[in-house]
Amino acid sequence: MSENILIRGASVEGGAARDILISGTTIVDVGERVDATGARVIEAEGLIALPGLVDLHTHLREPGYEASETILTGTQAAAAGGFTAVFAMPNTSPVADTAGVVEQELALGLAAGYATVQPIGAVTVGQKGERLAELGAMAHSRANVRVFSDDGFCVWDPLIMRRALEYVKSFGGVVAQHAQDPRLTEGAQMNEGSVSAELGLTGWPAMAEESIIARDVLLAEHVGSRLHVCHLSTAGSVDIIRWAKARGINVTAEVTPHHLLLTDELVRGYDARYKVNPPLRREEDVLAVRAGLADGTIDIVATDHAPHPAEAKSCEWHAAANGMVGLESAVHVVQRVMVDSGMLSWADVARVMSRTPARIGGLTGHGTPISAGSPAEITLYDPSGSRVFGTRDLQGRSLNSPYLGTELPGRVVTTIHDGYLTVDDGNLVDADTAAAHASRVAIARIQASGGRACVVSLR
Repeated sequence: MSENILIRGASVEGGAARDILISGTTIVDVGERVDATGARVIEAEGLIALPGLVDLHTHLREPGYEASETILTGTQAAAAGGFTAVFAMPNTSPVADTAGVVEQELALGLAAGYATVQPIGAVTVGQKGERLAELGAMAHSRANVRVFSDDGFCVWDPLIMRRALEYVKSFGGVVAQHAQDPRLTEGAQMNEGSVSAELGLTGWPAMAEESIIARDVLLAEHVGSRLHVCHLSTAGSVDIIRWAKARGINVTAEVTPHHLLLTDELVRGYDARYKVNPPLRREEDVLAVRAGLADGTIDIVATDHAPHPAEAKSCEWHAAANGMVGLESAVHVVQRVMVDSGMLSWADVARVMSRTPARIGGLTGHGTPISAGSPAEITLYDPSGSRVFGTRDLQGRSLNSPYLGTELPGRVVTTIHDGYLTVDDGNLVDADTAAAHASRVAIARIQASGGRACVVSLR
């Protein structure tokens, strides 16, 4: 199926150096001097071995918006960034609000072979906020959907949000809310504050996010269900989540790399690469979300990878689309902001960028310890040195990164998914090779199950 691989001398989650032996799709040994005659050896002295990174919040755009991204190109970007699994938001065309669409996304991800693609189902039909989508059908489909979101839109109706929380509770699902009061953000172009006042741009007040989070944590408490807050961005939101957790409410939250680093001061240049939803906030908010991530109030880092074609960003600010690509840059930003500052360790990075997002999303086979018997999902990362991030670092279809021209530390050296390399010595493995590896793994699993494995057709 795949060649045996011996990773020699990697620092496991920033700790002691260990050899890691992979056979097929499984880690079979971790130790100080592992013998693996005939295995391919990857010399990893000075490299950090992390469980393959997991992103709970991406927009892969397929089906319907392939000019921006496809599942193939999106997972290539993921692999280049050290990710072995990504969750795909449902704002596609058609919207991923039926079992058929989420199964199509699953099949395309399996065929591409760069990363596990776990579809997220829409909460409401067409993401219109009027009636619940086929939550149960998606949950019991081959895609095994456990996360539901109308991301891009807020589930603004409290009764519909309550019913969604009640419904997903029956099969252990979670509602991931885009917290944005639509009435308080009509025509909003950036964060409401001194910068928006100076520029004369309609502002997005922090309370438009905070009021929805406050409402939803109370709904989750009342129903006894799970709530996940997408791309939290304000100091007040951090306080609400901290209060909710102290109260025992089953809520989790994510922060994006760009909200950990960038501020609304960047809007002064009217560069639409910095236009995003929720908007870049004040320095005080950036410091607050960093502290929230460091103390565990915020559970995970998720990219909100949102590709757009050039014409959607190369225009005047009011007409530009919201969103930034972030898969290829995420771990580098986290290192710069959180690790190099001493706020997080590499073991913490494994927690917030692998183990916890996999747990929140109910994704098996990912976020597991680097130990014998675990699935072979591994990222080898070199934290030394830095480089100016440029378009050469982007492997997806779109170039709307806010970090172009920014010096970022570290380098993804190797990404291993399902026991085979998707990134080899910093270079993305070609599409035919990745697809061939994925096909062999799928066939081997069918054979191992005696033909009983349920698989989705590969294109």
